[in-house]
Amino acid sequence: MSHVLFQGARRAIQGAILLGIVFLGGQSFAQAVSSADLIQNAKDYDGKTVVYIGEVIGEVMARGEYAWVNLNDGKNALGVWVKKDLAGLIAHTGSYKNIGDLVEVVGEFRRSCLDHGGDLDIHAQSLSLIKSGYGVADTLSARKLKAAYSLGTILIILWTYSILVRPRKQK
Repeated sequence: MSHVLFQGARRAIQGAILLGIVFLGGQSFAQAVSSADLIQNAKDYDGKTVVYIGEVIGEVMARGEYAWVNLNDGKNALGVWVKKDLAGLIAHTGSYKNIGDLVEVVGEFRRSCLDHGGDLDIHAQSLSLIKSGYGVADTLSARKLKAAYSLGTILIILWTYSILVRPRKQK
């Protein structure tokens, strides 16, 4: 029941954000845009308000009142320039040991941002948490463990054979 209420509240918030963007006069793309679409059609999206969803990866890099956040949608990662207080909503960043928070960003897409060295980025107007990240247990599979033991045994046998059979040089 609470999941249904959460989904309803999330959709209401998304609708309010999109209505706000429309009334502010900016052109917006109501559905989330993929990184591949943004990269391939950068000219079309340049200067427009987009919705982008991705996993937070790497570290949140604070720069004064703002922060850089890298979001990966499964295909590519894009840099997002966001106010530091919004970046404070991020609790988990993705790495080898963690799955990062899944967030939705609404912001202005820039294919060549002059403020940031000409790089492609998104200047976020809002950031909302969709799903919290979590730690990942690193387990070694039984198959990999058997393979490691087998290869180790073969290595020891070959090394021993090379020592015993190798002709000795006489001085």
